[in-house]
Formats: sequence, C-alpha cells, structure tokens
Amino acid sequence: MSGHNHHDFAGERLIAAAREALVASGEQWTEMRADVFEALAGRERPASAYDIAEAVGARRGKRVAANSVYRILDLFVRSNLARRVESANAYVANSHPGCRHDCIFLICDLCGKAVHSDDDALTGALRLAAQAAGFAEVRPVVEIRGHCADCAAGD
Repeated sequence: MSGHNHHDFAGERLIAAAREALVASGEQWTEMRADVFEALAGRERPASAYDIAEAVGARRGKRVAANSVYRILDLFVRSNLARRVESANAYVANSHPGCRHDCIFLICDLCGKAVHSDDDALTGALRLAAQAAGFAEVRPVVEIRGHCADCAAGD
C-alpha cells in the first residue's frame, strides 16, 4: 500500500501527543477531556460513547452523561485525536495525532477488531472522484469488513 511515514504513539506518549495537538489547535485539555481520551486510548477495540461514559464514570466514581462524551469525541475527531468508525458508531484513538490524512479501517465482523491502514493513493483517488463530481470538503470514509487473521485461523 502506498502510505506515508508518521510516528505512532502509545501509552503515556500518545496521551502527551494528543494533549499537545489539542492545545496547539487552540482548545483546552481539561480533566474531563483527559479522562475521555485515556479511556478511549486504553481500548483495544472501537468504543461507543456509552462505553467511554461508563469507563470514565467508574474512574470518577459518578455517572457521566453520554451526551458529554459525544461532544468531546466530536471535538477529538475534528482535532484529529480520534477516528470514528462509521459502521459501528464507535471511536478509536488516533495513534498519530499530528498527522492529518484519510484512513482505511479493516473491521472484523467476528471479534470487532479494527485495524487502521493508510493508502494515500486510494483515498486520493476517492477525493479526486468526489471533487470531479462537484463535491467540496471531501473526507473519504473507507471501511472494509471481513475476518481478521486471528478469527480466520479459527474458522
């Protein structure tokens, strides 16, 4: 696949990179936003706003409204800190928040695992096709569903 080079972060380095990117975009890194990002980044699978609200509520010892989490997740998507897996209405932390690009998700129908892949040639062709059809502000959303290697091995 033709992609591009970027540095993937994990753990505390991912949280620090996300905080830096959000502050650089002119937003504040509040305690609630930090809790939501940490809960999202700690997930191996895409998570819904309800999953995140439950995790943050358990951490804080009080109920957290899913609506508040949705607003924060929307901010994270706009700020490139998270990606939305459209077909699952779920979110994943962006492991390289300083890198703006389109991405492709490979989603396992059996276990729910979502793998992020870059292919700038493919998403670039989709952007050009949309622009040729008169669309502006194009944001390709590419999701491919199937069985991951682990689940396929068990078939």
